[in-house]
Amino acid sequence: MAEIKDPENTIFMELKGGTVTIELLPDIAPKHVERMKELAREGAYDGVIFHRVIDGFMAQTGDVEHGQAEGGNIRRAGTGGSDKPDLPAEFSRIPHDRGTLGAARSQNPNSANSQFFINFADNHFLNGQYTVYGRVIEGMEHVDAITRGEPPATPDKMISVKVAADA
Repeated sequence: MAEIKDPENTIFMELKGGTVTIELLPDIAPKHVERMKELAREGAYDGVIFHRVIDGFMAQTGDVEHGQAEGGNIRRAGTGGSDKPDLPAEFSRIPHDRGTLGAARSQNPNSANSQFFINFADNHFLNGQYTVYGRVIEGMEHVDAITRGEPPATPDKMISVKVAADA
């Protein structure tokens, strides 16, 4: 098991295959880290599907408005956010390497809200355009096993998302 250095800034994401441990980067993107922890603590991410999963690129999830596997509007998954205000971009020099967590957004750089993606590969063409605010430190094999599609015919979901300090 990966060593948890900072439980307050570590996320446990339960997927069908097992637990993915994500180290958040509060020194790099404090507003995005706080938003993810806030939504995790509210249980907003629990049951949300991966609505856009592109082989060799990334897996996107986090639409807490439309992406609930039970009772959500799956056809609209990917078009919503949360009831909280959008976040300003927090661009950094951290590259979009395999396993990094990026903030999904519209064309407006300051439109990230609740959606995020996990890179399957080094996607350096995204550097400086999307906020990186975490990285998978254990369980990337479970991310690699997420069902592909835009949207997948039978999408996988985040069973639960918890801040390690609360788990």
